[in-house]
Amino acid sequence: MNKRGFASDNNAGVHPEIMKAIENVNSGHTIAYGDDPYTASAVKKIQSILGDKVQPFFVFIGTAANVLGLDAVTKPYHSIICAETSHIHEDECGAPERWTGCKLLPVESPDGKISPASIEKHMYGIGFEHHSQPRVISITQSTEMGTVYSPDEIRAITNYAHDHNMLVHMDGARISNAAASLQIGFRDITVDAGIDVLSFGGTKNGMMYGEAVVFMSEAFTYDFKYLRKQGMQLASKMRYIAAQFERFLDEDVWLKNASHANLMAKMLEAEVMKIDGIRITQPVQSNAVFAILPKEIIPVLQEAFFFYVWNEATGEVRWMCSYDTTEEDVINFTSLIREVMN
Repeated sequence: MNKRGFASDNNAGVHPEIMKAIENVNSGHTIAYGDDPYTASAVKKIQSILGDKVQPFFVFIGTAANVLGLDAVTKPYHSIICAETSHIHEDECGAPERWTGCKLLPVESPDGKISPASIEKHMYGIGFEHHSQPRVISITQSTEMGTVYSPDEIRAITNYAHDHNMLVHMDGARISNAAASLQIGFRDITVDAGIDVLSFGGTKNGMMYGEAVVFMSEAFTYDFKYLRKQGMQLASKMRYIAAQFERFLDEDVWLKNASHANLMAKMLEAEVMKIDGIRITQPVQSNAVFAILPKEIIPVLQEAFFFYVWNEATGEVRWMCSYDTTEEDVINFTSLIREVMN
């Protein structure tokens, strides 16, 4: 099935510039397991964007980035506070709990965001050996609901965490869409906002595969090379991940891709709002549109443009736009909605 739908930005192909970057390093021999000039160059690229002190480590997938990043900064008696809608809570098959041994403490998050006020209910039993000890607050940027934390909202969480001897992890699977939406750089919503560990994603924005675990302090990196190996995420041919990241991090790739996906989501929102009987349920701040529509028309629409139902009970669906979504895709989809609704 090659037809573009609105199910996930994971469904899109590889951006041509990323594919070219892979081809450019696909000749000759080089040292394996990251001891190559391409990986060194990509590390420097990330440091040029986030700061010289950050330490990035490349892995294959987002779940691994989240799980290993959290594992590096916790012990099994710790707990991790996160949004109830977060990927680590809902969509990683219990991997964070199994791998870290930590207890996940979900926070109600109708819009995907959490705040110091909502975190407070889990802040008890500190120093009490019968209670898991809160250690990490994990936030997602942009959130699973398509919303975006402002730098001030992130700082409020990181300040709260650091005041309570805790750390903050960011699941940045769609961090490009958040930065594009806010019209600021990656550093503004990570290092400068007080984030301690970042899962830096690229797959959802045009890369073939590959994520980076980025630690903002060397204090957390001493053991990570061993954790990455045990976690089966040490790529022998790491140059292919590194080459993607180096090209991806040029603004004409990550920023153009993310800005276009966000723009298509706003266009989809605008067209859908013209149709009676459909309600947009979340602010459209990145590349996701959430809506409630009559349940009976969903299967018909899915046959032509596949997408996922977010809430079976309410008929809420999620429509994701990608870097390669076109205006024609949006118009054809919304025209079909009108036709089916009538």
